[in-house]
Amino acid sequence: MILLDAAWRALGGEPGLLGTIERSGPAATLPSRLDVTGMAMACAGAAGVAAAELERARGGALPRVLLDSRAVAVAFAGERHLRIDGMPQNSFGPLSRFWKAADGWVRTHGNYRHHRRRLFKSLGVESLNNPVPALESIIRDTRAEEIEETVFAAGGVAVAARTAEQWDAHPQGAAVAGRPLVTSIPTGRGGRQREAAPAAFPMDGVRVLDLTRVIAGPVGTRTLAYFGAEVLRIDSPAHAEFPVYHVVTGSGKRSTFLDFNDSVDRSRLRELLRDTDVVVLGYRPGALDRYGLAPEALVDEYPGLVVASLSAWGGEGPWARRRGFDSLVQAASGIAFVEGRPGVLPVQALDHGTGYLLAAAVMRALTEGGGCRIELSLARTAAWLLAHPGDGTATDFDPAPYLDEVGGVRYALPAVRFEGGPRTWRRPASIWGSDEPRWP
Repeated sequence: MILLDAAWRALGGEPGLLGTIERSGPAATLPSRLDVTGMAMACAGAAGVAAAELERARGGALPRVLLDSRAVAVAFAGERHLRIDGMPQNSFGPLSRFWKAADGWVRTHGNYRHHRRRLFKSLGVESLNNPVPALESIIRDTRAEEIEETVFAAGGVAVAARTAEQWDAHPQGAAVAGRPLVTSIPTGRGGRQREAAPAAFPMDGVRVLDLTRVIAGPVGTRTLAYFGAEVLRIDSPAHAEFPVYHVVTGSGKRSTFLDFNDSVDRSRLRELLRDTDVVVLGYRPGALDRYGLAPEALVDEYPGLVVASLSAWGGEGPWARRRGFDSLVQAASGIAFVEGRPGVLPVQALDHGTGYLLAAAVMRALTEGGGCRIELSLARTAAWLLAHPGDGTATDFDPAPYLDEVGGVRYALPAVRFEGGPRTWRRPASIWGSDEPRWP
């Protein structure tokens, strides 16, 4: 598996450990003109091997890692398989789509209310019951890059669809191309001491603060929760999460609210951080810096902390602090034009893949003693995927064995697990914001 070898090398892992993987299932389960199945298997497999390595480092036996391409495909399409009381859940709003522009195509993201408001305001459209015709008319008569810049200036989210060659020539594409798939910078200060006896599962006793939204970051922390971590997700009560994302990615975690603009809640955050091993940041770079949550500030204030941050566009370049989502990175990077005119990947592969790579990087950092800054981006994962073509075909299969149902919620089972390990997470997703902001 070329992609798995590349991912494991990027994580700095011991090559011989890839022999712990027991692979099963068809060679291709996600149809694409890019090797999406290979990428998905590589990312999930790397997380499994990193967990096995950590289990060994904590005194346990090296477990076999079970990697089934069907389980991986179902997990990467988790939003599509979700059912609540038998009903499918829509993971995209009507304003998250492609629009024909005067000289090409534009992709917008309008799942969140504040992004819809900014899109309307930037283009001079009222929030009508059906704003689509008005938006279509305006965008059709405007250059794609002009729409991109106008919406960005208003705090909205839109990109011009580019070919891979156009993205390579773009300053942000060039900045991303020069970055490693995973950046890991040890701080030289070890993490919290854990028990010497073997843990029941590799992440048992490890406390993870989850400051992420949407899919990529939450998939990473959900993976850490599956391997035993105590994960507490923190959200602002002022910014609602799209419900389908929370249900799909919330398994194994607790969920609480803190308002960082409130001094009492900031004090509660500091109390949590004093007993935290890992912080995962998934907001736009710089968005949380004013609260003392910049990665550099966190590793300086809390010696031994592992801080993993991910972004849409990467930490360098003119777009480093722009908002972005998987669908927009697909459009900007050239993936959309590989898949059609334009098209999309069969799943949100950049989100899910980056999430598993993040989990793997966190576990590798803990194996090596903690005290580390980790950086990943959807755009860098996109560049990696673009270098590996597929043939557009895949084997059909029945997804039922890779799904489970609890309390009327049907969800995808973990993409990777240990031989003899649990089939699913220790607990279902909490109701959003329903838990106390404390460690149990």
